[in-house]
Amino acid sequence: MSELARVDVEWHGDFPVAVVTGEIDASNVAEVGAAVRGLVTNQSSVLVVDLTPTTYLDSAGINLMFSLGDELRSRQLSLRLVIAPDSSIARMLKITGLDKTYPTFPTVEAAL
Repeated sequence: MSELARVDVEWHGDFPVAVVTGEIDASNVAEVGAAVRGLVTNQSSVLVVDLTPTTYLDSAGINLMFSLGDELRSRQLSLRLVIAPDSSIARMLKITGLDKTYPTFPTVEAAL
């Protein structure tokens, strides 16, 4: 994984939680996307992506979240995003409408 971002995995029963720490941009979006997509199993119904420790998300990162959500929806799975309410990431999601397209939650526990 790139030095800019790290994807850690937490399992809550059958629910994978991808915790993305650092920055997601065009230089590492493919790596981050592969790591997050790799968490979905045949038993999954939900994928939670925790962006609270994410410090930067550019248009490539926003596009990743939209495409990931669309891919999951086409498989009848759901994407849930965890966002710190007053963060710069929350503002980006609001500007792009991602927060209206896919459910967002203030904590992992609320997302589960």
